[in-house]
Amino acid sequence: MENWFDASASSLLAILLSSIGIYISIILFTRLFGKRSFSKMSSFDFAMTVAVGSIIASTILSKSVSLIQGVTGLFFIYALQLIAAYFRKYKAFQNLIDNTPLLLMDGKEVLYENLKKARVTESDLKGKLREANVIELKEIRAVIFETTGDISVLHTAYDDKKVDSYILEDVASR
Repeated sequence: MENWFDASASSLLAILLSSIGIYISIILFTRLFGKRSFSKMSSFDFAMTVAVGSIIASTILSKSVSLIQGVTGLFFIYALQLIAAYFRKYKAFQNLIDNTPLLLMDGKEVLYENLKKARVTESDLKGKLREANVIELKEIRAVIFETTGDISVLHTAYDDKKVDSYILEDVASR
């Protein structure tokens, strides 16, 4: 228990300087590689976030990881994310690293198997419908579980409105 409060001035200074260096590096890399680093998360965004957090913690708190090593690690993680973002334009690569959007409701019909696949409860679904200001089920055209984990509700008060096929093009229906 005595180690909890044990720290030398030099170790605290090293932590301070590493924190400042890694903080500046994150700002620079985010500016350089783009805001995608902090967008809604697909699986590869999540992997980057975990890796960045781990590198930050290791660099700031570990004596075995130098600031230069941490900044280099951060640079490569950001570069890998940029490369992955580039290759996502190819459908095969995109299918490999991204989840497929999943249809949860087709019009008024709740697709219970898809709710189960997405691990979304009916209560979650109802909450999203209320959040989208759906008043009647007949307004719903589609409810989609997005690759980021968000739920999109496509609805209209007009009975004759249909969802354009382009919007549902990459959505798995069943």
